Amino acid sequence: MKISIIGTGYVGLVTGACLADIGNNVFCLDVDPRKIAILKEGGIPIYEPGLADVVQSNVEAGRLEFSTDIEASVAHGEVQFIAVGTPPDEDGSADLQYVLAAARNIGRYMESFKVVVDKSTVPVGTADKVSAVIREELEKRGRTDLGFSVVSNPEFLKEGAAVDDFMRPDRIVIGVADDDNGREALAAMRKLYAPFNRNHERTRVMDVRSAEFAKYAANAMLATRISFMNELANLADRVGADIESVRQGIGSDPRIGYSFLYAGTGYGGSCFPKDIQALTRIARDNGQTLRVLESVEAVNDEQKTVLTDKVFARFGADLSGRSFALWGLAFKPNTDDMREAPSRVVIGALLRAGARIVAHDPIAVTETRRVLALDFADAPVLLDQISYAKDPMTALEGADALIIVTEWKAYHSPNIERLKSTMKSPIVFDGRNLYEPAVMKAGGVTYHGIGRNSV
Repeated sequence: MKISIIGTGYVGLVTGACLADIGNNVFCLDVDPRKIAILKEGGIPIYEPGLADVVQSNVEAGRLEFSTDIEASVAHGEVQFIAVGTPPDEDGSADLQYVLAAARNIGRYMESFKVVVDKSTVPVGTADKVSAVIREELEKRGRTDLGFSVVSNPEFLKEGAAVDDFMRPDRIVIGVADDDNGREALAAMRKLYAPFNRNHERTRVMDVRSAEFAKYAANAMLATRISFMNELANLADRVGADIESVRQGIGSDPRIGYSFLYAGTGYGGSCFPKDIQALTRIARDNGQTLRVLESVEAVNDEQKTVLTDKVFARFGADLSGRSFALWGLAFKPNTDDMREAPSRVVIGALLRAGARIVAHDPIAVTETRRVLALDFADAPVLLDQISYAKDPMTALEGADALIIVTEWKAYHSPNIERLKSTMKSPIVFDGRNLYEPAVMKAGGVTYHGIGRNSV
């Protein structure tokens, strides 16, 4: 099939590359010429394990191309995926300007029936707005004879495992209209996703608004589990319980399961924070208060300060003359995404308290430099207090303590004796509970976890 992907960001590039990999002819459009130039030269503007190989192999096979030519993009694909950004507006609602601009271009240039797929995470009712914009452009051209149907096909990709998630989906949600155009669109989508349904049927067909809602509902549930466990972890520290034992005790219940029950420094990234804000805004616009989700967001904001609260409790509020090693910058492993990353809160608090930081991350240093320049626009001189190490152990040299923010595999099994001999004082603040407190204590390390201080 001929497919057009509008937007070569995280969702668009993964979707385009993976659809090309199963034999489709994919045209990826972006209005950013810099990004397209990088892709044409064989580069990847984001970090995602395995994605570069998929892109390169399909470019070489002639199944995947990149362009800034809007008219050519609309002409190419019988299915038009809108995969542009939906950043949060000032009031927390999703900003649809890029989605509607893409829809407007489709209406402006289409010459045949099009299946228009909302792949971006969008509020309930967006398909109606996309349809209205396309229809308006067709009316301007006097081409109301041209048919189209807007489909909701939300993505459920985890950063760091997106290629595998796309190629081995646990579900494919398709929301379509109950009319002739909708049925034609559904037939096209079933044909497109047929290779993923060979072992068993993964497609869930529903109305458009339910499909739009499903994405927000999924992220809201996962974020709720994280904030719920983080609140329990903080209570565990107070009452003398071990949150890891609690996690095993409740996770073994098949109604609950183990996923997303790890205590830590809070969630970040491009999805959970944005989607929780958008969903609570949708509720307010419809006269409802989602009290649970508002609490989820509040708990998460507070959780990002838990590590620094522990640091201040140990060293005092003035950290002048103190040096800290920081392991992990990205909001999660296997990505360079710094959006809403807890490390930004930790770095901000430490630098403003006078500390020096030597940070390490396998991937995210370049992106960290960019976002910290924005975070410290009011006090750029503070950035002189942070430097970056090429390996984790180098970051420890002369450190008053080690702070772990991201659970990269490289940090899972440190040499405790070397850690002790390299640091000024063997103190670890573990924001991801990577280590067993008893093992660290036996090795002579003062250990502060999240919800594990009783161990």
